[in-house]
Amino acid sequence: MKSTVASVQYQLGAAELEVLLAMVRTGTLAAAGERLGVDASTVFRAIQRIERGLGQSLFDRSRAGYRPSELAQALAEQAERVEAALEAARSAAQAQPEQVSGTVRISTTDTILHGLIAPALQLLQPRHPALVYELHAGNELVSLTRRDTDIAVRATKRPPQHLVGRQLGMIRSALYAGAASPLALSDVEAGRAAWIAPDDALPDHPSVRWRKKQYPRAQPTYRVNSLLTVMELVALGMGVGVLPLFLAQSRSDLRPLTGALADGETELWLLTHPESRHLRRIATVYGHLAETVQLP
Repeated sequence: MKSTVASVQYQLGAAELEVLLAMVRTGTLAAAGERLGVDASTVFRAIQRIERGLGQSLFDRSRAGYRPSELAQALAEQAERVEAALEAARSAAQAQPEQVSGTVRISTTDTILHGLIAPALQLLQPRHPALVYELHAGNELVSLTRRDTDIAVRATKRPPQHLVGRQLGMIRSALYAGAASPLALSDVEAGRAAWIAPDDALPDHPSVRWRKKQYPRAQPTYRVNSLLTVMELVALGMGVGVLPLFLAQSRSDLRPLTGALADGETELWLLTHPESRHLRRIATVYGHLAETVQLP
């Protein structure tokens, strides 16, 4: 009975919801404190006060961190709506008529950033000069659920179902050599060509799977951690490599040895969080990328 009375009388406010949301997103006191701009002990005391007020535990503690209960997850979902509403209100208050402002965080790989996203943003910037962009280029997946980013552009055939997304097309690849290189496809088939490949960094990349299927005995001479590096080494004439058409086809120092590889393609998805998609700054950039990004 005591916990029921406590839960009825206790009033959750925006500050408490912000603490809960940070804990659910990060899973540790230290990381939540870093997001909130306070120390871990302050977060710990805040969680204790909320649990006492509600009359029940919200997190399972372990060495791995704080795992949220069903109630904590439900409260976090409501907190996300409050967060989105507050951000929309701030944006509306600060923006001039027809002005879109604020920071938009975009996460993708270096190849997609250089080959597709940067040219699209270059077209958008003069139209909305008050927008600021934080661009994260890496092979690791930055979480939209934890709001580490606002928009993600990912090559995948299985986009997360809880996100809002649009397929931008198919990423197609071909086998390339340097334009001045004497290498031909017959050299590749005879095992006389050096391979440049991202085995260590991207073991499940379509280009790696294709090479291992078509040329199972081929061992890369150069292993690199970026497809941009594959492209530059191939352009220098150091060997052959599989490259996406959108990145390589405009380069005069590259020469395709094959057409588009049937087993070397994947889908490109533009993704955002359902609670963020209506924010003006995010909707503006999302809509522009959806209209502008073109794949060969």
